[in-house]
Amino acid sequence: MGEMQAIRGTRDILPAEVGYWQFVESTAGQILGRALYQEIRTPMFENTSLFERGIGEATDVVGKEMYTFLDRGDRSLTLRPEGTAGVARAYIEHKLQAAGGIQRLWYKGPMFRYERPQAGRQRQFHQIGVEVLGSDDPRADVEAIALATEILKALGLENLKLDLNSVGNGEDRQSYRQALIDYLTPYRDSLDEDSRERLSKNPLRILDSKDEKTKEICRNAPSILDHLGEESRKHFDRVRSLLTDLGIVYRVNPCLVRGLDYYTRTAFEIISDDLGAQATVCGGGRYDGLIAQLGGAPTPAVGWAIGLERLILLLQQKRANPVLIPDFYLVSKGEKAEAIGVVLAKQLREQGFSVELDLSGSAFGKQFKRADRSGAIVCLILGDEEAEGGTVRLKWMQTQEQVSLSREELLNRQEMLRNQIDRHKS
Repeated sequence: MGEMQAIRGTRDILPAEVGYWQFVESTAGQILGRALYQEIRTPMFENTSLFERGIGEATDVVGKEMYTFLDRGDRSLTLRPEGTAGVARAYIEHKLQAAGGIQRLWYKGPMFRYERPQAGRQRQFHQIGVEVLGSDDPRADVEAIALATEILKALGLENLKLDLNSVGNGEDRQSYRQALIDYLTPYRDSLDEDSRERLSKNPLRILDSKDEKTKEICRNAPSILDHLGEESRKHFDRVRSLLTDLGIVYRVNPCLVRGLDYYTRTAFEIISDDLGAQATVCGGGRYDGLIAQLGGAPTPAVGWAIGLERLILLLQQKRANPVLIPDFYLVSKGEKAEAIGVVLAKQLREQGFSVELDLSGSAFGKQFKRADRSGAIVCLILGDEEAEGGTVRLKWMQTQEQVSLSREELLNRQEMLRNQIDRHKS
């Protein structure tokens, strides 16, 4: 039997990398929490019909990429390919609109699509997303975009661009759809195979083609912005004005349509110049018809999702791994000293310090080397002498200064030690 390996398109996130993930998740959680967004957690699989109705049967996601299977009850289930449809289903099922006001929700977790694996794109991938349900105000669009921008900047990312478009409402798109078909039909034989198939099913998706010849043809295609009704145009103008008020730079991209059928009016992407072809870090928009389409009351909504794999790639280019640096690294040798060390580590952790306890039992020299590699601020030393005398030696790793304290004194100097450790970290 061959060596066991992770399934193609999935990957292990090893301890050396997890620090990046924790940094992203905690940063996003703090920023969204300050804006009073509440976390929601939905199942990783749903009835297949949820995605067929919500995302659209003519999309690549539903047509080619979903992980769909029959369970033992002969029901068609699908691993979630994105987060919005599940949140919408939960909103309807649990009557969240009855709570009154606007629901500001966020989620994180794995999604699943059968795609060709490449850097930053896996078949099991992860997203953080937000959904604002119950407001058709352009300020909701702008708040969502501003939060995504704030998160990415807080993570230290640069070279980001915001692409913005309006895909209008149903009437606007129907008018534009015919204009696009009329323009593209004479070029049908020159389009790539996927685009030829989309011409009759979902022509707007042709604008998102990555085929160079198709992109060249689309450069002179009619613009959806010329087919917006008065209501959609007013909404889009207000979004643009508010973004300008916030100092958020954007460019209008009439070819931006996003890949899912539920989008209405505002559509946007945040793109990084540091990622090559897979440049989109965050994407989203408004989806005012989705809740009603899934059987709920008409409910305007807007949201976005950030792909974590691509984001982690960017962070790895930009900064060192934000792993936890221990406040204390505790080395001990001798049966009594080692027993005391276990207790002392627990007591310091209870005071809020991070403590790594060396469990190797090796000679002091080897333990000191590990203490140095850990990046710890202070090395705590317990040997036979300290065990008998009720003391502990502190070695400040940066200056190599050493001092001996009673263990009781160490535990009573919590505030002073915290201040000193913080100064060394800064």
